[in-house]
Amino acid sequence: MDLSLVQDKARMVYEYMKRGTAGLRRETANAVDHDPASWGMDIDDWDWNAGVGLTAISDYYEKTQDPGVLQYMAAWIAKNKHQCAKKDHVNYLTPLAIYPEMYLRTGEPNYRETAVEYADWVMANASRSRDGVFFHGASVSEEVWADTVFMALVFLSRTARLTANLTIAEQVFRQLLSHLQLLQDEKTGILYHGYHCVGKHHMSGALWTRGNSWVVIGAPIIVETIRDMVAVPNEIIARYKQLVNGIVKYQAENGLWHTVMDRPDFYQETSGSAGNAGGIMKAVRLQMLEPGNRTNALKAMEGVISKINPEGAVEGVSGGTPIMPTIDAYGKLTRYPTLYGQGLTLLMFSEYLFQEQARKGK
Repeated sequence: MDLSLVQDKARMVYEYMKRGTAGLRRETANAVDHDPASWGMDIDDWDWNAGVGLTAISDYYEKTQDPGVLQYMAAWIAKNKHQCAKKDHVNYLTPLAIYPEMYLRTGEPNYRETAVEYADWVMANASRSRDGVFFHGASVSEEVWADTVFMALVFLSRTARLTANLTIAEQVFRQLLSHLQLLQDEKTGILYHGYHCVGKHHMSGALWTRGNSWVVIGAPIIVETIRDMVAVPNEIIARYKQLVNGIVKYQAENGLWHTVMDRPDFYQETSGSAGNAGGIMKAVRLQMLEPGNRTNALKAMEGVISKINPEGAVEGVSGGTPIMPTIDAYGKLTRYPTLYGQGLTLLMFSEYLFQEQARKGK
């Protein structure tokens, strides 16, 4: 892989994220889409979409130390912090994932205070199952979603590390393990999108690629963050390996995955493919996976690069996706650039750049 090419593509993807809605119109989306296309690139909307983008921008800064990226994040928080509100839905926690890191970089006390305030609130008030597993939100009561691993647990793990809070760190691993236990198909190792705690079933039963990628990339971020504080349960590592061993069997020749893993008649989806690639690369570095898995990640990265247009937009990204009523419905979602598509791609690039720089520095 050409290092300079990856550097250029990463910069393009980052710059496109800052453009805002980039001319997208509501009419871009069709009737089955959860959100209009204009939502896809609205970086000033305090929600999971912008939060994933910001998490990636923060990681990009960590790997490149570009002062302009740090300035951008500080300006974003100053502009949008008034939107932060306590809502019983994990999606609204996602932008907070950059706050602990911003405190460590700048020493600005408001970053730390806000992170602690919201982490404590989640620990005390988040809706949970009888067994203590986080619901995705009060509006989807009794539902456990794969998305929650990235949207909530990354933030909580970083705040735990910042404050040396063992209680939160232990809770993060309990939540991660519970999500794997509830969502994992024991036959294939792949995760279902969601689980209904009352009905005790996997709802539409979709082995949704982006849902898997939230865990494939979220789990190693979490492990790297708090593994020096509390022991990583062996079952998490075992289930994670089972997950990756399952998904690589469905990887297409061009490196990408179809939007539902076991439906090759559905379109290939870029954001989930990027999340899988970045997560596998990171997990290999952390020795959660065997080195040979890196080949799958590099193959996926090549496929993702082919989906980046000359403006830096990541194409082939499906719109916001709740648990759809049927598996077929996943194949009908409109594709358009989104901040999470850009973000998962940037996370992939940043991990690759970090590993290459480390390798060349030896």
